[in-house]
Amino acid sequence: MNLEKLQKEIKYKFKNINLLKTALTHTSYANDNKIESNEKLEFLGDSILEFVTSNYLYCKYKNLKEGEMTKVRATVVCEESLYKIATMHNFSDFLYLGKSEIHANGNKKPAILADSVEAVIAAIYLDSNLEEAENFIINNLKEQIKTASNHVGQKDYKTVLQEKLQEKGSVKIEYVLLEESGPDHDKTFIIKVKCDGKSLAIGKRKNKKISRNGSSKTSSN
Repeated sequence: MNLEKLQKEIKYKFKNINLLKTALTHTSYANDNKIESNEKLEFLGDSILEFVTSNYLYCKYKNLKEGEMTKVRATVVCEESLYKIATMHNFSDFLYLGKSEIHANGNKKPAILADSVEAVIAAIYLDSNLEEAENFIINNLKEQIKTASNHVGQKDYKTVLQEKLQEKGSVKIEYVLLEESGPDHDKTFIIKVKCDGKSLAIGKRKNKKISRNGSSKTSSN
């Protein structure tokens, strides 16, 4: 597999290309071929990612309190954010997958793609230094960090709704998944919110968590 294109995408040229190959090697391929997978690199990359993001928040966002920095970090250091990075740089074209994952469209699975990003972070670090790994991380996450920091004090739609419904006492609030459709990497969810058994609204979104936080389409009964 020619990895030149990916190196151009991530703007880093590896001195030891085998590090990049290992970072892209899923356990299914490693088991089939009796070689090392990207699991250990993923473990290291996860720690580097958290440290770099924490340091960036501490140095660049001095107005944020400790709790707010924690919330911002949790928002951006997650599977969804890493999946976006992998998608943006077309990691799916370069993964080494075993036969089972190839048949299961493993190169489209958010978890596999997110893990590969963490592994690549570690590979960059081992191939060069922390500064290069930091460059990759911040270049890909700074906009998400900026957005998250701007909204860190705001309540989500789910919280606002629950507070409103509970103004006059305790109520039973339910979120019922009505339907999900589409491929694993691009699903659409339809969720109904109920209060004490009464249907209040239906939300349709691309993200199940977002659907439970607010509705793009609503209908009251």
